[in-house]
Amino acid sequence: MKSYIITFIFLFIVFTSNSQGLLNKSHKTFTHQDTLRGSITKERAWWDLKYYHLDVKVNPADKTISGSNKIRYRVLNEYTKMQIDLQEPMQIYKVTQDGKELKFERNGNAFFVELVANQKVGEIKEIIVTFGGKPKEAVNPPWDGGITWKKDKNGKDFIASSCQGLGASVWWPCKDHMYDEVENMLISVNVPGNLTDVSNGRLQSIKKHKDGTKTFNWYVSNPINNYGVNINIGDYVNFSDKYKGEKGNLDCNYYVLSYNLILAKEQFKDVPKMLEAFENWFGPYPFYEDSYKLVEVPYLGMEHQSSVTYGNQYKKGYLGHDLSGTGWGLKFDFIIIHESGHEWFANNITYKDIADMWIHESFTNYSESLFLEYHYGKDAGSEYVIGCRKNIENDIPIIGNYNVNDEGSGDMYPKGANMLHMIRQIINDDAKWKSILRGLNKAFYHQTVTGKQIQEYMNEQSGIDFSRVFAQYLTTTKIPVLEYMFKEGAFGYHWTNCVANFDMAVKVKLNGVEMWLKPTTEWKSEKVTDDESTIEVNKDFYVTTSNIVE
Repeated sequence: MKSYIITFIFLFIVFTSNSQGLLNKSHKTFTHQDTLRGSITKERAWWDLKYYHLDVKVNPADKTISGSNKIRYRVLNEYTKMQIDLQEPMQIYKVTQDGKELKFERNGNAFFVELVANQKVGEIKEIIVTFGGKPKEAVNPPWDGGITWKKDKNGKDFIASSCQGLGASVWWPCKDHMYDEVENMLISVNVPGNLTDVSNGRLQSIKKHKDGTKTFNWYVSNPINNYGVNINIGDYVNFSDKYKGEKGNLDCNYYVLSYNLILAKEQFKDVPKMLEAFENWFGPYPFYEDSYKLVEVPYLGMEHQSSVTYGNQYKKGYLGHDLSGTGWGLKFDFIIIHESGHEWFANNITYKDIADMWIHESFTNYSESLFLEYHYGKDAGSEYVIGCRKNIENDIPIIGNYNVNDEGSGDMYPKGANMLHMIRQIINDDAKWKSILRGLNKAFYHQTVTGKQIQEYMNEQSGIDFSRVFAQYLTTTKIPVLEYMFKEGAFGYHWTNCVANFDMAVKVKLNGVEMWLKPTTEWKSEKVTDDESTIEVNKDFYVTTSNIVE
């Protein structure tokens, strides 16, 4: 009986906590490897990335990748142990500096290199890492990523990388933490002679070799995050155009499988429409120097910088489906719009820690609504983002655990977008809202940031403290309840099921009259004259209501 009572009490606590959205992330367990991957270790902190030359040979026959990475860095503090990341089962064979071979030891997916040369503050130094192996094969890309090895309809190899979250070190050695972006890089990819590699930046040259292979050299002139670096290998054909944008002519290049050329020329007409809308809302495309590319791949797609990947089967919506259920989601190709939106939020403004992945996904999910608003009107955008609420699960908080490479709930997409949509309503000034979105991309141009920085910027620029709104929607799974009652000519109301001191303003219709309320967690009251009174919360707000009298 005692054990039954204890079990019942435990289940009651779990059920009650879950129903109220009080379960936190503490049930997750993290390992030393998670810390090595997700934190700025002392072996990372002392050096600043400047340049990579990633030089790889891709071997489709045995699914291996081999090559080297030249890593150039500036010394910030004198230290002689360096962390380089490369995941099992890939191997580092040799590390050299100034022509001397260095000792290193492996700790899981982290290699610790012992430097022998003095590392003087301010100096620019280089190491060369030689590596190879059979990288993890993607299981369900891009979510469970790695390298995808497929064949196209003609039996030719069709290969691509995708590794957000998992990390670029799944296939090449690097400083695999998001806080430090390399400033520029050269990507050299050797492939069989009947195939083409498309990577980031601009194609500098193609070198043919006596063994029948080709090496494609791509140069990235802007800072780039690790997971944004990609290889895409296939029987590609190319077409291009120029977009006349805010910073002049933007080169747009498209690489698709040869038999999909006609389909692509029609479907990719969404690209200039996307650029027009997003430059309006967010400011100039952030990588004019490196061009814009859309590249067909054997998985759904991903936001690789200046090399956006596409696998939406040349359908409108998300593989032909409308995620909002409103019909608006079939007005555009989801992958083209969403993944390209990440050029601003992910590739221009990049999270330092994946726990703040909402910076990427909430803004980019909201960008779909803004795309619709620009081309089809404000109601279209609102209906779309509100329709996407049906996909919210409220399972765990949107912000993950810091310093252990832990992302939060997938609600960062629809719930995060609806949070931003509400913030816009409260600001109640569309010109100011646009200036905030454009200002974010200017103030944090080509930078890595924390969620706190983004929140503080929005608070400062709007003149409104949204701290408790961010806390409510990003750190809990609770949906605020506007609890109210009508009694004896008075209307009482307050927020409940919310964080302490929650004070979000909300637009309502009280007895059919539109007005703003400014509820807090303390009861407030208004006089009403009708015997039978009604209240309706504006649909743009992701909240619920409860009449406590009823």
